[in-house]
Amino acid sequence: MEGLVSSGINPVPVFGLRNQRSRLFSESVLHLKKGQRGIRIGMVKKNQCSSFVVASVGGSHVGHFENTLASKETLEIWRNSDAVCFDVDSTVCLDEGIDELAEFCGAGKAVAEWTARAMGGSVPFEEALAARLSLFKPSLSQLQNFLQQKPPRLSPGIEELVQKLKANSIHVYLISGGFRQMINPVASILGIPQENIFANQLLFGSSGDFLGFDENEPTSRSGGKASAVQKIKKARGYKTLTMVGDGATDFEARGPGGANLFICYAGVQLREAVAAKADWLVFDFKDLISSLG
Repeated sequence: MEGLVSSGINPVPVFGLRNQRSRLFSESVLHLKKGQRGIRIGMVKKNQCSSFVVASVGGSHVGHFENTLASKETLEIWRNSDAVCFDVDSTVCLDEGIDELAEFCGAGKAVAEWTARAMGGSVPFEEALAARLSLFKPSLSQLQNFLQQKPPRLSPGIEELVQKLKANSIHVYLISGGFRQMINPVASILGIPQENIFANQLLFGSSGDFLGFDENEPTSRSGGKASAVQKIKKARGYKTLTMVGDGATDFEARGPGGANLFICYAGVQLREAVAAKADWLVFDFKDLISSLG
């Protein structure tokens, strides 16, 4: 599968994409925000198996995905997970938090370019994080103003999904390369306790000036999400754990001692190289909700 998708492909925004698995269409074209490229989605049936072709309109990159329908084994792991860990930016939330904060501080474009590189796995995460923050160095007052003026925008269906998981006695965690100060409000909305948040911490001086970020947090570096998941699994004694996210750092959590399952959520950003490796590729949280029974 990996040979079908170039690891250097840029992410394709898929804002508002819904019901991707519907059998009611053979092909459709969706147009995104003004100035963004559209994407073309076609269903291909081969040997009675359904898959998706996703391509940039006007571009040459094509992804051929056969993991949009979960296997029996995948569904079994998902339904019987002791815990589910969610990425936050472009998964639980519609935005990339650091990009939005940078835009608020006047450095949006340059920071967004670094974010795309970091999430695609082309540069070490810690390098990208430091580089992005150095471009705008947010003060405490800027952060506070941002949080007041820009409340979190949750992805459609995430509140219902979290409630369903809790009802099924499945523990929920937020694991993010973003910042705890920006994730706390999200956790509050979803009813996720503070101890179930693993994220970075912005550091400020006594006068509110930007000092950097806490490099002791595992999520501040490449492989950090994998370390956090391993720590959670071992400390809580979980046998089965699922990771849900959209980026390369989320996929890293899938492995020995870590997540047993990686679900790529592409309802906001389709990162083709990551999607191709996922156990299950979904574009709508309703698919995960309905599969829980």
